[in-house]
Amino acid sequence: MLNSHIFLEIFLKTRPQPIPMEHHAQISLPPSTPASAYYDCRFSVLRAPLGFQKGAELLEDDDRAIHAWVADGEQIVAVGRAHLIDPESDGSAADHAGPGATQCPSFGPLSSPDNRPAIQIRQMGTRQEARRKGLAAKVLHSLEHAAIAHFGAKVGLLQAREAAIPFYQSQGWILVDEPYTISGIGPHRSMMKQF
Repeated sequence: MLNSHIFLEIFLKTRPQPIPMEHHAQISLPPSTPASAYYDCRFSVLRAPLGFQKGAELLEDDDRAIHAWVADGEQIVAVGRAHLIDPESDGSAADHAGPGATQCPSFGPLSSPDNRPAIQIRQMGTRQEARRKGLAAKVLHSLEHAAIAHFGAKVGLLQAREAAIPFYQSQGWILVDEPYTISGIGPHRSMMKQF
């Protein structure tokens, strides 16, 4: 049996830290785009660890997307974006900007007109030091609510890295379609949420 001093020490080192009240998500609606600090976070969390060059964090439709982020002081620590999937599109798209981008597969649920208008959540990421504090959930919820209000979205779709699947499931998202791999990034699954 652990003595109470050791138990308390372990608890204090491993318990989740509270989220300060100033950590709320900020939103940018189209045609606005966020400041460069937003894209710096996106690059450092999602692209640099995979060896991509600066610029791979930029997407050609960023000016048509809703962007959400959380800042800690002057530094942006969590980001994400949502765009309206064109009514004629099956949702397939290049994974990143630049040459050699993998074409991500279509979303099966888009074959039903009941699942339109639909949005896609992309580029979700949180800096290592800010993880496990609920910030990604704040970004995701902000994107969902803004997409409903701004685009009239009925359904959300996303392509999750395997490690992120439990997070999205905890937020009400379900797995759809078959597993696939994005070249240079790894295994992914498509996910969906009815709004």
